[in-house]
Amino acid sequence: MQSYSLFAPAKINLHLEIIGDRADGYHQLVMIMQSVNLGDIIHLRANGTDSIRLYCQNPQVPLDNTNLAYKAVRLMQEKFPKSAHNFGGLDITIEKNIPVAAGLAGGSTNAAAVLVGINLMWSLGLTQPELRDLGALLGSDVPFCISGGTAIATGRGEEIEPLPDLTDIWVILAKYNNLGVSTPWAYNTYREQYNHLYVCDGQGIKQRTHAVHSGNLVKAILKRNSEEIGALLYNDLEKVVLPEYPFVSALITAFKKENVLGAMMSGSGPTVFALCATEQIATSIADIVEKNINDSNLSFWVTQMCPHGIITISNE
Repeated sequence: MQSYSLFAPAKINLHLEIIGDRADGYHQLVMIMQSVNLGDIIHLRANGTDSIRLYCQNPQVPLDNTNLAYKAVRLMQEKFPKSAHNFGGLDITIEKNIPVAAGLAGGSTNAAAVLVGINLMWSLGLTQPELRDLGALLGSDVPFCISGGTAIATGRGEEIEPLPDLTDIWVILAKYNNLGVSTPWAYNTYREQYNHLYVCDGQGIKQRTHAVHSGNLVKAILKRNSEEIGALLYNDLEKVVLPEYPFVSALITAFKKENVLGAMMSGSGPTVFALCATEQIATSIADIVEKNINDSNLSFWVTQMCPHGIITISNE
């Protein structure tokens, strides 16, 4: 096959807990992650040269070797040099629908799509766990983005354990276009302010991780109880981001006033998501909040939780 097109879903965090520091400089995390149907389309095509060429309609997306999608190609070329030599370079076209620098893993899911697509194009036969191991070399969210759905992510985010799919919950996403939050800033600020709460010993880390595995949010997911899921959302990074970005805090409050199932910042922000029982309710509440806040910099998307990560939508 000379070309593939893949759908790369965004993700939100239903639970994000920072447990402590790791020897590699990352944080020890325990998260419950969820794919949503808002996604980018990634087109991969063999270009008959040795070059990697990136294209995207969004000027905010870098088209050089700083882009995670580019790094994903380079990683595969390094790991599989014979296939790279046989198949040559790639053109990657990103149809960007996920907002940039939004805490929705837009760059990570693009990289995940490239790994999956090259595995198919080069007939490498890699399993999903093998692809996730490669993805972990690119970034903490990439392994989850490959498999997607609903899952617990531990370690620095690369250790994935699937949970039952949630597909009956609708999601409003809202982001100020003029706001961006640096993920390193968010985590480093949290470290500065809360490192006295960090767990340092292995047994303590296991206990904190187990507490989430056996906790109320996982039980609610197992029961597919959307009201309980909404009530149990949790994100440690809100402690440092919301005081610094009052517009984000006010947006969460605006959603909660409309009796959504739950509302929270996703990842390091600044995107806020709100959970709703139906598409009609989600659309209505999005319209109300948009009208009440009345800010041209604020964009809204209504989407649904989805049960998968990267999927192929066409090949030639």
